[in-house]
Amino acid sequence: MDEFSTPKPVADSAPGTPLMRQYAAIKKEHPNALLFFRLGDFYELFFEDAVVAAKELQITLTSRNKEKGIAVPMCGVPYHAAEGYIAKLIKKGYKVAICDQMEDPRLAKKLVKRAVTRVVTPGTAADASLSSDENNFLAAVARLDSGKLGASVAGFAVLDLSFGYYIEISKANQQLAPPDYAIPLVENHFGVLSLEGFGLAGRPAAAAAAGAILHYVRSTQRGALEHVDRIGFYERQNCLVLDAVTVRNLELVEPLFAGSGDAVTLFRAIDHSLTPMGKRLLRAWMLRPSIEPAEINARLDAVEEQVRATVEREELRRALDGVLDIERLLSRITLETANPRDLLALAASLARLPGIREALGRFKSVRLRSLLALVDDLADLRARIENTLVEEPPLTLADGGVIRSAIDVELDELRTLSRSSKQYLAQIEERERQRTGIASLKVKFNSIFGYYIEISKANQQLAPPDYERKQTLVNAERFTTPELKQYEAKILDAQEKIVEIERRLFAELRAAIAGEAKRIRQTALAVAQVDVLAGLAYLAANNNYCRPKFVEGGEIEIREGRHPVVERPELTGSNDRFVPNDLYLNATSDTILVLTGPNMGGKSTYLRQAALILILAQMGSFVPAREARLSVVDRIFTRIGASDNLARGRSTFMVEMTETAAILNTATPNSLILLDEVGRGTATYDGLAIAWAAIEYIHARTRAKTLFATHYHELTELADQLSGVKNYHVSVKEGAGGIVFLRKVEPGAADRSYGIEVAKLAGLPPEVIARAREVLAEHESAEHRLTSELASDELQPSSVQLTMFTPLSQKIVEQLREADLDRLTPLEALNLLHALKQQVK
Repeated sequence: MDEFSTPKPVADSAPGTPLMRQYAAIKKEHPNALLFFRLGDFYELFFEDAVVAAKELQITLTSRNKEKGIAVPMCGVPYHAAEGYIAKLIKKGYKVAICDQMEDPRLAKKLVKRAVTRVVTPGTAADASLSSDENNFLAAVARLDSGKLGASVAGFAVLDLSFGYYIEISKANQQLAPPDYAIPLVENHFGVLSLEGFGLAGRPAAAAAAGAILHYVRSTQRGALEHVDRIGFYERQNCLVLDAVTVRNLELVEPLFAGSGDAVTLFRAIDHSLTPMGKRLLRAWMLRPSIEPAEINARLDAVEEQVRATVEREELRRALDGVLDIERLLSRITLETANPRDLLALAASLARLPGIREALGRFKSVRLRSLLALVDDLADLRARIENTLVEEPPLTLADGGVIRSAIDVELDELRTLSRSSKQYLAQIEERERQRTGIASLKVKFNSIFGYYIEISKANQQLAPPDYERKQTLVNAERFTTPELKQYEAKILDAQEKIVEIERRLFAELRAAIAGEAKRIRQTALAVAQVDVLAGLAYLAANNNYCRPKFVEGGEIEIREGRHPVVERPELTGSNDRFVPNDLYLNATSDTILVLTGPNMGGKSTYLRQAALILILAQMGSFVPAREARLSVVDRIFTRIGASDNLARGRSTFMVEMTETAAILNTATPNSLILLDEVGRGTATYDGLAIAWAAIEYIHARTRAKTLFATHYHELTELADQLSGVKNYHVSVKEGAGGIVFLRKVEPGAADRSYGIEVAKLAGLPPEVIARAREVLAEHESAEHRLTSELASDELQPSSVQLTMFTPLSQKIVEQLREADLDRLTPLEALNLLHALKQQVK
């Protein structure tokens, strides 16, 4: 018997007891994991594990063996609710080793055998409590080095226990040999002689990383991983690249500012998927849009057909509604952690497939027809599940009652015997009452003491000699008889066999489903894509989106474009009417658009909506515009806002410059760059110089299509100097009460920034506003005088900060350029320096 199946002194849990020695041995094998140690109906944690778990889970920390002075910290959670507690610990970054009882405690002669059956880590969690719209990736990096200078290559692999794919991030020196175990391990898992068919030929680092992940998962999970049945290889340049800064700045999946829980992201705005698989696929398409025109247009064809066919689209969406997370249910099945309710949830989802196939069959587009061919209705698996399991099974197999009747002859016979026990016990009770004359005599059963006869204290002298005392209570005595002992053994043996048979039948059913993992996964992937395309069609039809047209030549032309989030008051809570705007960029005459205007005028919204429209288009979605003619872009870069990163010793300006440097060094002519207020983090003239130089560099070197929002009005002069630069501004209307933001983007430069007017709207005190106007007037007057003097070269002695943008600075540069510095004598050099100095006094 298990030591906690019957009441025992607390000293039995003291260090040095068989139980604690068993615990210590198992814990030694998993020192870095919190050990969930199964004791009866609870998972218990001891020592430091208990202290950590009690704090993180907010449960009571108790202790054992207090009376002997060696308190053992202890806490526990019910085993039937353990998954929720484990999920909380995993989300906090902990590893959990689950130690189960490997035999029935009632049959154990001494200590119950226990072993770790699964190690759950943040990367291997496949529980239903995980977010349904996000993947849970486990990653591995492999670096191969031959020892020669430069002869190294890195591979990166990721696996979600719902599906897996592998990525190599370097292609140099592919001749390097991977570790001996790597390629055979991957080949054996997928049952192939070569990895060439998966695109891994000549990519040893990727194969090594893939092998490392498979080895790790097999060492922590007890399942066979049948559902990991493919490798999807890709490199970053195979999709539209969105780096972490851009994903953050565009608020694709998370709000830009922490704590803004009500802020709406692009994903939330466009997500009309009805299945968890669809939500994950939509997220993947959004974060990795395609750069292949054929793939993009295949998706757009499917969306367009559904936009036009409203009735058929909604019938398809109704069929999809109710499909649960087939991928994660399958992962639990192959990992052997699925319970009976998981299998019935899978069956309920499979029951939706015939309706999905019927609705999908009404469409003619190539993509939807191909998806129809991939959706298997899996009728055989659904029938086997429904015919094997009862409609409402218990959560676990411990007490039986999971398998239907007429599945196993022996099981049915044992159940008949077990069901007849109540009637048999009632007969014994009536007979013993007559025999002893004790009308209150009762025959009972509990899981600790088994079957017994209970007689009140007042009648205990009437107990027959053949009654054997079993337990003394305050008001009663409990007895047993040879007959009850024999019947108890028979019934308990029957119940044990019932549970054993049900476990075997359930394991066979689960294994049969796992054996069809490839069919199930293929269907789940197809259903996910159907769901996404139908959701995008619903989005387009209900929000007046248009189909984007992709053209050659590098043009981006958007007519009456809108921001997919800001334009929808039901998402933002704003009642302001959204003002659509046009955008035109090309690879020659309109490469860089310099946008000026006041804060709050809509510059940042204009920049972001351009990027979001391109992302939507290249993921296969219609876009919020009246018309959109686009070229495929390979990367989208953003430099919008910045904040200190004090933990890494970087100021706001340093963060800004680092992000700008990354853009200038990696953008291509096929990229889109969004730059908002570059240079504002430092002194005015320094910032202006950097912004000016950045535009010149993009125009001359990068040639990327660029939207550059700025308050530096001096930058508008570049439109006269550089052929690819155009000036635009967001318009405002001035009135007696202040300014009104029209949020209309129009050609030409803004005449002023309206900063003081915006400050007034923000509520600055009137005296501050009045003084600001005076200071501004003085500076504008001084700037006007300086400009006039510089233009006429009639400089008066003054303290002037020269910049690269003034005539004087350009004159000095020319004088230095004309001087032959290699032949100047020291005296001539000093004279030249003196002359230059005199010019700026």
